[in-house]
Amino acid sequence: MFSSRLAAKRTVVVIAALLTTVLGSACSSQQGSEVVAISANSETTTTTEAVIETTTTTEAESLDEPSTPDYPQAIISLSATATEILFAIGAGDQVIAVDKYSTYPVEAPMTDLSGFTPNVEAIAEYNPDLVVISYDPGDLVAGLELLDIEVLVQGTASSLEGTYSQISELGEKTGHSETAEELNESIVSDLASLAEDPVGAGLTYFHEVDNTLYTATSSTFIGQLYSLLGLENIADPADDQGFGYPQLSPEYIISANPDLIFLADAVWGESVETLAERPGWAELTAVQNNWVVELDETSGRWGPRVVDFLTQIHSAIIDLTN
Repeated sequence: MFSSRLAAKRTVVVIAALLTTVLGSACSSQQGSEVVAISANSETTTTTEAVIETTTTTEAESLDEPSTPDYPQAIISLSATATEILFAIGAGDQVIAVDKYSTYPVEAPMTDLSGFTPNVEAIAEYNPDLVVISYDPGDLVAGLELLDIEVLVQGTASSLEGTYSQISELGEKTGHSETAEELNESIVSDLASLAEDPVGAGLTYFHEVDNTLYTATSSTFIGQLYSLLGLENIADPADDQGFGYPQLSPEYIISANPDLIFLADAVWGESVETLAERPGWAELTAVQNNWVVELDETSGRWGPRVVDFLTQIHSAIIDLTN
């Protein structure tokens, strides 16, 4: 009797050991997908109860769960236009530093960083997870990528479509796609409203980028804006290469004799007075009539403030011609 009870007890122990081994193997083979808790109670010398509690998250179920994109939270913008876009689409809180030319909006965290003469080490000190630039002046992209810092290059938009594309791209990159598309729709609508009143129809103009007489043709985003108001660009015939930003000669401008002159370099001191001091320019119709418009910084920015720029042109033409 005693021997039979002993044999039974040994059998129970062996079964319990085998059960523990099998379940332990199953648990270790499914790490991350199944957690198995085993508890054993021995009520008597002849019975052992194994209680198994299982909490399961299978790999198949994990695949069904949507993943959250890892958007950058420490952005550096070395492009004044990109800075404006980032804040306009609601990504301002993700921006930790901007270059010294990013003067808008006022809450942008301006620093001494430069997009023209960038310093890789100075940029890296901010520990950014994304750096946005308008062009690579040398080895900036390569240097940042060596440090595992993502770089997004957004060059000067060649058209209004380029403006919309860059806004959309920054929206997708930062997790603000919906706001970016709303901004694009707003810009399109506002520009269309201004175009309903083509106050510049029948008038010619010269847009001065700088005093070396670089300009912008109608193929550029700036020129497209002027065209919405019916203005005719004197530089279009001079751009044989289709570059968009040709350098004109003084003689060409004097010969074309534009009705209006817009000074994008007014922020650097150019004015109707300085134009009159140039050889032959005092005789230009625009100078004599004082139809010279001094532009602000929005004239070179292809971002969300293109509406502000065209509004400035629209208002200026009305004031001058009435």
